[in-house]
Amino acid sequence: MIKKIVIAIVCFATTGLYAQNGSVSPYSYFGIGDLQSNGTIENQMMGGIGMFADSIHINLKNPAALSKMGVQFGEDFGNTTYTFGLSHDRVNLESNTEAQRSSVTNVKYVSIAMALRKGLGIGFGIMPYSYVGYNFVSESANENDELVTNVFEGNGGLNKVYFSIGYEFVKNLSVGVTANFNFGKLRYERLQSIENIQLGTFDNRSSRINGMDFNYALNYNPTIKGKYKLFASARANTQANLVSKNEQEIGSISTTTGQIIESIEVDLDAVNLRNTELKIPTAFIFGLGFGEHRKWFLGAEYSFQGFSSFSNDFIDVDNVVYEDSSSFAFGGFYIPDHSAFSGYYKRITYRAGLHFDQTGMVVNNKEINNFGITFGLGLPMRGSFSNVNLGFEIGNRGTTAADLIKENYFKVNLGLSLNDIWFRKRRIN
Repeated sequence: MIKKIVIAIVCFATTGLYAQNGSVSPYSYFGIGDLQSNGTIENQMMGGIGMFADSIHINLKNPAALSKMGVQFGEDFGNTTYTFGLSHDRVNLESNTEAQRSSVTNVKYVSIAMALRKGLGIGFGIMPYSYVGYNFVSESANENDELVTNVFEGNGGLNKVYFSIGYEFVKNLSVGVTANFNFGKLRYERLQSIENIQLGTFDNRSSRINGMDFNYALNYNPTIKGKYKLFASARANTQANLVSKNEQEIGSISTTTGQIIESIEVDLDAVNLRNTELKIPTAFIFGLGFGEHRKWFLGAEYSFQGFSSFSNDFIDVDNVVYEDSSSFAFGGFYIPDHSAFSGYYKRITYRAGLHFDQTGMVVNNKEINNFGITFGLGLPMRGSFSNVNLGFEIGNRGTTAADLIKENYFKVNLGLSLNDIWFRKRRIN
């Protein structure tokens, strides 16, 4: 039954990843779009921390956690875990003069992991890497005091497929590595018009992007006083070297009918912009947590990324610069009694956390920061190690200062974590 559910989820989700327009944020105009967290719903509801590892949940942030996968089924050890996540985001976009509400629903990830033997696990899947999705209007006066209107619209995104392996090479000490292949297409459109003039101009650009990066992790998980666990983690997400194949079309358009009057393909080879390189800098993440097995856990995490070195020559915006980014997250969970025979609520996992992110984006000389509070429930499915994970996040990003936009968001997340055993030893009685 679980396998049939998984096949249906994979077919739905992979179609959704290609079809969806996953952002409604004007800040997705910059960089390579709105970069996505690669955590499961379980991770995200604890503020996004990634050092925790157990035997029945996939940790997409930390490949070394795969070494902890596996459950004892009688004489068999091992299991296959499937996980799938959805997110529905409601965003209130607020400026000094107006406010607008938008919403978007996304597939967050589809992943499979399995324990090959005790201390060795692998995983693979697909998830979004970034989204572009915006539509906004900018108005100003030219030197003749005429109203100039610019309409900006963008869509697309990058996905990544990955393969991970985690291995416990010494007791309580695990390593892991993930190889990511990133690919997708981004589209940027601008329409400019001047009042009382029937012809406007357009500038349409697109980039096909692909490239690799790797994630490395080292986990240390000793047992203390018999029942407590320490979770220490150091991770590095290496520089993503992306190749962007670019196209640009400019021309004139009727502002009354929308008909294109004239268009030309820009010779990007002449200005060395046909093929450009995008380098997403290396990120370093350090986490420390402590808890009681199947009872409670608290952890904190700090990350740093040298984003000041990033540039996109093809989409160069005058009022935007990049600086080094950092993030702090704190969170945990509590289970009243995981083995309770009565009182379903006692076996529910209650999660909560928060995060503060300095995104590294500076627009109109203002830093764009992000703050969120997260909380949620892990609902066990009867008679199995599977569970449904429901989560919520409330937060804001940006500012209304310097004619910018502040995003106040509310996110509802739904995840499935399904566990099954594929390979059982054949026994002859």
